[in-house]
Amino acid sequence: MKEFDLIGRYFADGGHQRKDVIIGIGDDCAVTSLAPNQQLAVTTDTLIAGVHFLEDTPARSVAYKAVAVNLSDLAAMGAEPAWISLSLSLPEFNDSWLEEFAAGLYELTQYYSVQLIGGDTVKGPLALTITAHGFIPPKNALTRSAARPGDWIYATGSLGDAGAGLDILQGKLNADYTQRDFLVNKHLFPSPRVAAGTAIRRIANACIDVSDGLIADLQHILRASHCGAVLHVDKLPLSDALISCVGHDQAIQYALTAGDDYELLFTVNEEHKGILETSLSSTNVKATCIGQITGQGGKLELKFNDAPFAAPEKGGYQHEF
Repeated sequence: MKEFDLIGRYFADGGHQRKDVIIGIGDDCAVTSLAPNQQLAVTTDTLIAGVHFLEDTPARSVAYKAVAVNLSDLAAMGAEPAWISLSLSLPEFNDSWLEEFAAGLYELTQYYSVQLIGGDTVKGPLALTITAHGFIPPKNALTRSAARPGDWIYATGSLGDAGAGLDILQGKLNADYTQRDFLVNKHLFPSPRVAAGTAIRRIANACIDVSDGLIADLQHILRASHCGAVLHVDKLPLSDALISCVGHDQAIQYALTAGDDYELLFTVNEEHKGILETSLSSTNVKATCIGQITGQGGKLELKFNDAPFAAPEKGGYQHEF
């Protein structure tokens, strides 16, 4: 199939249609209208087969996760998503794969009222790049560099599930049917915390999404904010499925180091701590206090019931070049 026939068949007319898209797919550029009194947030992520997802990952999950990780980046900044563009590299034409892929793509964009406005398709190794755009009111953007000593550290949802799900898919971990279904789905179909991100943008100081692992991503905040932290590992939010599958001690290790959870990790000062639960009440997302920012530049201390806890040798995922 020719490139433009492929675009027209699977991507040109599907998905959510927004009124602020003046010209969408089909021209050399998309043209959009910027909302008044809003700033534009832009993020880009590339997913490559064999690096970011397993070669046999279902096409629906590949597309769904590609959208989710970009929306998660917007959520970590407190932005409301609006548009995405897609660059897709395919080794060959496969109708059923593309049908599944398009379904996964539109599943999430429909839910969050996001429109696909353009991109590119090429023949090559399986890979895709998504650029996502969103809106933030002026002076409301959450960053990694605004944590302050005394801030409380929170994490949404539960941690470590996606990492365990990946190990199950790779045959490194055994699980019964219920545990497997829950943990594998957390890996294949992560939930970007968009509503939570917009709910906390006037409350939180610093924020990041947990993509590389809790320790690694918390250290990004500490380096950017020139602070330290105490992390109470006995307070980490762990799912029943993860604990049942691997036991409490190993569940802590997954929560500390496994990536792909795409939960929000953020800091809140004492003054705003009391209104956090109220702000999140309409999002159906729970946030758990797991530590506190200190003034010790860059030093991260782990404690279990106030006793020192040995940091894992592996602190999280990093690309190596």
